[in-house]
Amino acid sequence: MIKKLLLAIMIALPMSVFAQKFAVINTAQLMESMPEIKTVNEQMEAATKKYEDEFAKLQEEFQKKYEEFQGLDEKTPQTIKDRRMQEMQELDNKIQQFRQTASQDLQRQQQQLMAPIQESVMKAIQNVGAEGNYTFVFENMVPVYVGTDVTDITNTVKTRLGVK
Repeated sequence: MIKKLLLAIMIALPMSVFAQKFAVINTAQLMESMPEIKTVNEQMEAATKKYEDEFAKLQEEFQKKYEEFQGLDEKTPQTIKDRRMQEMQELDNKIQQFRQTASQDLQRQQQQLMAPIQESVMKAIQNVGAEGNYTFVFENMVPVYVGTDVTDITNTVKTRLGVK
């Protein structure tokens, strides 16, 4: 009888020692609810608008040169046609370069604006995880199954960050 009791304790002890707490968090929902994200989005929209305006000017300039090229009569010397064609190609290259630079700059700006927000979210998640003695905190994007022993800490982290 004592052997059976000791055996049961030896089997149950490791399971209880290794009992782990898991938590999930929906960072997308958390980030969307933060007022700082609205500010970042407004700043990004303003920057994007500036680039779109400049891009439109470049396209207008290209369109104007193209129409001028199309308007050349047949008697125009080939050297003039070649020079106009070269101008359009250079402008097209300039437009492509601008598009690439603008895209890279917008991406860099967004990363810079988001970095402090992401850092504060990660710190809050880590603090809530440590306080709750969670072994793991997983992203809760599309869970197939969430058991009863998994805690959703999204609202707790929101409270920690002062987000409603």
